[in-house]
Amino acid sequence: MTADLPTRARVVVIGGGAVGTSVAYHLTALGFTDLLLLEQGQLSSGTTWHAAGLVGQLRATESGTRLVQYSASLYASLEEETGLGTGWKQCGGVTVARTPERMEQLLRTAAAAEAYDLECEVISPDRARELWPHLETGDLVGAIWLPRDGTVNPADVTQALARGARQRGAVIAERTRVLGIDVHDGVAMGVQTDRGSVEAEIVVNCAGQWAHAIGLMAGVTVPLHSAEHFYVVTEAIEGVARMTPILRDPDGYTYIKEEVGGLVVGGFEPVAKPWVAPDAIPHPFEFSLLEEDWDHFSILMDSALHRVPVLQETGIKKFYNGPESFTPDNQFILGEAPEVRNFFVAAGFNSVGIASAGGAGRALAEWIAAGEPQRDLVSVDIRRFGPFNNNRQWLRARVGEVLGLHYAVPWPNREFDTARPFRRSPLHGRMDDANAVFGSKFGWERPLFFAPPGVPPALEYTWGQPSWIPWVDEEQRATREAVALFDESSFGKLLVTGPDAELLLSRTCANDVAVPPGRIVYTAVLNSRGTYEADVTVTRISDTEYLWITSAASPVRDADWLRRHIGPGMRVDVVDMSGAYAVIGVMGPASRALLSRVSAADFSDEGFPFATSRLVDVGDFTVRASRITYVGELGWELVVPAEFAIGVYDALRAAGADLGVRDAGYYALNALRLEKGYRAFGPELNPDYGPVEAGLLFAARSSAAFVGADALTEARNRPAQRRLVSWVARDPAAMLWGGELMMRDGVSAGQVTSAAYATTTGAFVGLGYVRTPDGELDLSGEWAISVGGRPVPVTVSTEAPYDPRNSRIRP
Repeated sequence: MTADLPTRARVVVIGGGAVGTSVAYHLTALGFTDLLLLEQGQLSSGTTWHAAGLVGQLRATESGTRLVQYSASLYASLEEETGLGTGWKQCGGVTVARTPERMEQLLRTAAAAEAYDLECEVISPDRARELWPHLETGDLVGAIWLPRDGTVNPADVTQALARGARQRGAVIAERTRVLGIDVHDGVAMGVQTDRGSVEAEIVVNCAGQWAHAIGLMAGVTVPLHSAEHFYVVTEAIEGVARMTPILRDPDGYTYIKEEVGGLVVGGFEPVAKPWVAPDAIPHPFEFSLLEEDWDHFSILMDSALHRVPVLQETGIKKFYNGPESFTPDNQFILGEAPEVRNFFVAAGFNSVGIASAGGAGRALAEWIAAGEPQRDLVSVDIRRFGPFNNNRQWLRARVGEVLGLHYAVPWPNREFDTARPFRRSPLHGRMDDANAVFGSKFGWERPLFFAPPGVPPALEYTWGQPSWIPWVDEEQRATREAVALFDESSFGKLLVTGPDAELLLSRTCANDVAVPPGRIVYTAVLNSRGTYEADVTVTRISDTEYLWITSAASPVRDADWLRRHIGPGMRVDVVDMSGAYAVIGVMGPASRALLSRVSAADFSDEGFPFATSRLVDVGDFTVRASRITYVGELGWELVVPAEFAIGVYDALRAAGADLGVRDAGYYALNALRLEKGYRAFGPELNPDYGPVEAGLLFAARSSAAFVGADALTEARNRPAQRRLVSWVARDPAAMLWGGELMMRDGVSAGQVTSAAYATTTGAFVGLGYVRTPDGELDLSGEWAISVGGRPVPVTVSTEAPYDPRNSRIRP
């Protein structure tokens, strides 16, 4: 601790745990040496000190896996650099399966590891016992072995990172509590502490479970809530060696690791115990624990006693109940706050803070230095949340479920159950009456599919083919053969308005938006690296007004991106109108006939060409009709003021009975778009890929002064390392969900991004990125996709499986 607190620093980092010291370490490595780190207690005294220290490298996504891989390499090298050890030991990890369903997950996990070039071996229960001699294997189906997993001492990691930051000039002030954030004209300018104020150009909130409260000081949404988290440390056990692997028994909710010849036994119980409200954590809470709760811990302890019988005769040295913070979606929070410039957040690590700290610290430091993310961080980006996610009651309800999902089977298309329904479309009641099964996106309740009359509307989780596939088939068939109505009200809708609206969008959009009013432009939105920040349609409403339509999860992110590119003196506003309008997709070959029955407008091809948008009457109501499609059929999207939505929907249903009109949901939409080869932001389009890799150069000008133009030109002229392809499975019995390994001639070649059963094609179809290290896309050879370790032959092509010449959308 310093005797006198500096009155100014270029960067102030709040929080002295593993994450805060990692951010400081990496910022100083990038030249931000005028840095002050503030810790209200002592370094690591909040959550870090009682963390288990597991570093499991395989994550659900490649970007997440790369972050943790970097963490492991950093922890292994810090002692050489700083002189302080981290306790890193590469002991490996064994994960066991009690059920066929869990084993299916592990087989898919092993295939993902192969796609990421991470060593992983599927092993038998006997082999698992060889690696873990005290293991009870009588009820096990199988296991996997990850030899590169390891553990660290979290407090030692923190001290080593702190020393590395100090060696490059950082000042670390312990026992200094932040009381306020200075914000002027929407920009963070410094902090107020119990030892005085500090001016700063950049403020970084790494305050762990206090990050929510720190965010409130700045008017920033940091949606996280603490939950009690338990583990015990046993007495020494004969035969437990220092390099004993980590054991994970997710069906029993437990993990076990070696510590000083004994074992740490912890886990993630199915129903958690939320702690106090995030802005009501007591102070001081330094190196503090909560009361023991053996009753709540019993489900974990009973499981561990079964899996490791020697525990039945082993004493307990210490019971730890240390609260940790969790986010509403089980992903941590990283990035610059959309509400306040120069205010960054790294928090809410959901019990994976030690494994993630190294990589997350580097990623945020790069973001700060470059002014934008330097890799795909969409799944952890702070802009995936809205202000409504900060509600304490809503957070408390959700956190009780989130902690328990750590070791639940990660079923495909898993939906949260708690704190729902939340945001409801104006048509929600009509969809509910139609027996919709709802999913949730950015809080919106969206119809996934419609169950038949008399069938309870429930979502079945399985690795195999679920009961709802025939129902989704009917929705696809209606779209391809007649007409279907999609409630797409969850789409993000931004109004970009003002005399300089065209200038702003010409700067941020890769395609040409200087079009006449009434035209729709599909465009890539790129960052300075020439990779995707958004994938949108932009409709010019007037000379000074555009409507920006984006995915349901992206309006906060997209609005922030646009506002960041408003230059001095530019007269333009960006307004989020997402809740003000419903969107009804009217899709299918009979869509023209249906709309002509309820409107006097001319919907002919000559009178209403593709990519045209205008105001039309629908019954008694005036709506915006846009001729566009995401399903590959003739169709229109109706943008309807919320108060008119039910009237418009009812008019369409009444007029289309004899045309075969029916409701359709997002599962059908996903299958239809994949059959047509349409990409989606997130799985196919993200900051790791650009238009060259995605095959979407038509949505970007070849030469213009938009953000990312120079990088895109360079990408056009160099060999792409990956390319996106469509595929069709040749085995109708297979069930593909996305994320599977793609193989060429039996060798790892890429990964599926999205998959669904396409009714018209009569097979599972999807998209996937394949590696092209020499820049050449060679689709010869035998292609297959690994489904639970079983190769499913596929046909691979750069063309869409359905209507590649677009004849269906322009009749």
